Amino acid sequence: MSKVQNIVAHAEQHCKDHGSRLTNKRKQVLSALLQSEKALSAYELVDYCKDTFGETIPAMSVYRILNFLQEEHLVHKLNLANKYVACSHITCDHAHEIPQFLICRQCQRVKEISISKSAINKLQHSVEEAGFHLLSPQLEMNCLCESCISSAA
Repeated sequence: MSKVQNIVAHAEQHCKDHGSRLTNKRKQVLSALLQSEKALSAYELVDYCKDTFGETIPAMSVYRILNFLQEEHLVHKLNLANKYVACSHITCDHAHEIPQFLICRQCQRVKEISISKSAINKLQHSVEEAGFHLLSPQLEMNCLCESCISSAA
């Protein structure tokens, strides 16, 4: 069994445990995100599923699938780019810190990291002192990955 198949099987069990179903089309969308190092839009996922699986999935269906996968905590939406990435912790059975995303501005590769709850609490405190209310602790940081840095040298 490949790494992607193993993660999808774990996600399928996760859904069963929560009383939901990971249908074939949901598996295809999740697989596409797992195989991509970049965040993908719904329309990029439509193309990927057509090219890879020979399956035509309408964009509205992909959006519904992405909403389902997000509710099941299997994918994350990158709000600034309006694109999606698979959660890097699908196969973990323990609680995680708050996810943050490093996005290479050159190649668009995305890496999920965690930030401690105490750091987010400090950030929230600073936000409130500035007269704002934090709606989401998710951060999306523009970066350069090691690959792009070394290829520029």
